[in-house]
Amino acid sequence: MKIAFLADHLSGFKTYKDSTYAMMAEAAARGHEIHAFEQADTALEQGRVVANAARITLTGEADDWYRAEAKVAQPLTAFDVVVLRKDPPFDMEYVYATQLLELAEQQGARIVNRPGAVRDHNEKLAIAQFPQFLSPTLVTSDMARLRAFHGEHQDIILKPLDGMGGTGVFRVRDDGLNLGAIIESLTRHGSTTIMAQRYIPEIAKGDKRILLIGGEVVPFSLARIPQAGEVRGNLAAGGTGVAQPLSARDQEIAQALAPVLSKRGLLLVGLDVIGDYLTEVNVTSPTCFQEIRQQTGFNVAGMFVDALEQQ
Repeated sequence: MKIAFLADHLSGFKTYKDSTYAMMAEAAARGHEIHAFEQADTALEQGRVVANAARITLTGEADDWYRAEAKVAQPLTAFDVVVLRKDPPFDMEYVYATQLLELAEQQGARIVNRPGAVRDHNEKLAIAQFPQFLSPTLVTSDMARLRAFHGEHQDIILKPLDGMGGTGVFRVRDDGLNLGAIIESLTRHGSTTIMAQRYIPEIAKGDKRILLIGGEVVPFSLARIPQAGEVRGNLAAGGTGVAQPLSARDQEIAQALAPVLSKRGLLLVGLDVIGDYLTEVNVTSPTCFQEIRQQTGFNVAGMFVDALEQQ
C-alpha cells in the first residue's frame, strides 16, 4: 500500500516511544510505501484536496531515523490510506484540516481516523455518551455551579476541554484552597466551558490507557502512574508507564465502546480509565504502542497495520 501520515514535523519524533514511528516502521517492514506531510501542506486546489507529501525511507537509526525525498503535490486520493496523526491543540486550524480531509473522503480518499468522527468526539466530552461508566462529572462555564460541585464532592479535578498531556489539570481538596482562582483562570471568568470530576483515588494505581483497534481490544493497558506529589499520570507530566493485563472492569468498558466507536469510523481509539471509571476517549493521536510492546511483547503496531490492510 501507499500510506501517507499527516503528522507533526518528523524531526520532533522520539523514536524510542513514538507510536506514529512504530506504525511507520511496521508498515515499512511489510513493504508498504511511506509518505508524510504536515497540516500546513494541505490545500484545496481546483476543487481537489492535495498535499505536499514526501516519500520517507526509514534508516533504522535511533536519531537520524529517516530520509525524506522532495515533497510532491498530489491529491490525497493518490494514497491507499491517509493516517491522521496530528497532535492537538485542537484549534480552528485543526478543525479546518478535518473539513479538508472530509472533502477528500468525498473525493474517494480513505482517512484513518475519519476526520468527521475526530471532529465530533471531543476527547473529554465524548465520555458523556457512555454515562454508565462515568464518575460524577460536571461540564459548564458557570462558576457558581463549579463551586457547588466542589461543595458536594469536596475533592475534585478541574480541567480544560481542549488540553492534552495533563495540561491545565488541577485538583482541589476539601479545604477549597485556590478554588476561586483556578475556576476564574480555567473558565476565563465564566466565558470558557470546562470539566469538573469527582477525584478518583485509584489514580495512585495509574491512569490506564486502553487501546481499541478496528473494533478489537488490545489485551494490555498502560497504567500511567503519577510521580510523587502529582495527580496527573500522563507520561508528558512525568508519569511512569506500567503495562498490565486488562481487569474485568477494563474489559467491560472496552468491549462496550469498541464496536460503537469502530462503526463511527474511529479505527484507533485510546480510552483513559481510572479505577472503574472512563475519563477520556482519545481519537486524535492515541499513543502507548511502544511502551506496551517493550514491556509485554505484544505488537500493537502490528495489530494496527493489520487493521489497515484488512480495510
